[in-house]
Amino acid sequence: MIPAQFIAAKRDGQAHAAPEIHAWVDAYVAGEVGDEQMAAWAMAVYLNGMTAAETAALTAAMVASGATLRRGGRDRPRADKHSTGGVGDKVSVVLAPLLACCGLDVPMLSGRGLGPTAGTLDKLESIPGFATDLDAAGIDRVLAAAGCVITGTTADMVPADRRLYALRDVTGTVASIPLITASILSKKMAEDLDALVFDVKCGGGTFMKTPAQAGALAASLVTVGRSYGVEVGALLTDMSQPLGRAVGHANEIDEAVATLEGAGPKDLVAVTLALGAKLLVATGVAADGGAARAMLRRALDDGSGRETLARMVAAQGGDLEAPRPLAPASEIVAARAGWVAAFDAEALGLALIELGGGRKRHGDRVDPAVGFEVAARIGDRVEAGQPLLRVLGDRARLATLDFVRLADEAVAPPPLVMPWVESSP
Repeated sequence: MIPAQFIAAKRDGQAHAAPEIHAWVDAYVAGEVGDEQMAAWAMAVYLNGMTAAETAALTAAMVASGATLRRGGRDRPRADKHSTGGVGDKVSVVLAPLLACCGLDVPMLSGRGLGPTAGTLDKLESIPGFATDLDAAGIDRVLAAAGCVITGTTADMVPADRRLYALRDVTGTVASIPLITASILSKKMAEDLDALVFDVKCGGGTFMKTPAQAGALAASLVTVGRSYGVEVGALLTDMSQPLGRAVGHANEIDEAVATLEGAGPKDLVAVTLALGAKLLVATGVAADGGAARAMLRRALDDGSGRETLARMVAAQGGDLEAPRPLAPASEIVAARAGWVAAFDAEALGLALIELGGGRKRHGDRVDPAVGFEVAARIGDRVEAGQPLLRVLGDRARLATLDFVRLADEAVAPPPLVMPWVESSP
């Protein structure tokens, strides 16, 4: 294979054959294709796209680039959830222990931040001692202790995706449906799952800005995922404003813990229950959505979800009770009275990077103490001088403080949960 020719073919809009894609991925993992060449190809894909067959081939090649997880003798149904990324999205930290309480094993392989969306692993690393680099034996050990684990891929799992994921974050090639699909599914199909649900975010605070874009990504994920024989579905959820009140790392973990203690924001709880119910029904643990929600609600209300999270954290070397320091706070207030009409959630996510809570370059350190707290949401009435946001960190580092738009008349909040996608159009 001559890398320049392979890149040029996609640059010119040509489709790759499956064997070519496998050879390309194998060469990348072997070091025969450099990062600069893979970055050029990723940009060509971003600009020209891939067919469903190409996307499935890329996914399969990434899965085959490394090892996969095994059941380890456990007979509980195995399920997972994945979000396409949104500002303030800490659902995984709440949902995984709740599902474990309901009888599922949840081997959640997660990622780090991409673009304006912070990553679950970065958030969890704000917990002192928490390890996100478990090997297969470590994953089995934590599953036995808590029924759920949240970690990165092991050193020998999907190495192709691990390298490409980091490149996409710093080369402007994140928001590509084929690359997102292959990246997500390569990790998830390596988990040996029975069921998988996607939370496909839609709105300004994520990569899919419109329902049409989000629906296209959901259909791609479902189509390719089901080709592996796994029960797969996708839920579209709103990301026109942050999910919950906390945006950052340590403060998002604080909010996730508060949610498992019964004091979580209503929108975070609603999305968590909607996704969890789909998985309990898909795995046959619950007969229907009503029964599934009741099971999840019990685990939320009786404290067992909070206890399970603490067990998982301890099994991964962390201390959930240890202090998680936050940066000093200041307020962004309303200049006048009105109704909150819109958030620039994407700008807020990018501002988190400016505060030090994200990466401008591969390898940058993330500051877990910085972030934002949302004090008003779309549809709320505010008075002049009332807080709209609290900034945790040095606000002088921010290029703008204009994240919220006010209106003179009442505004209805956007719908939080949108259509369920079970198959491609």
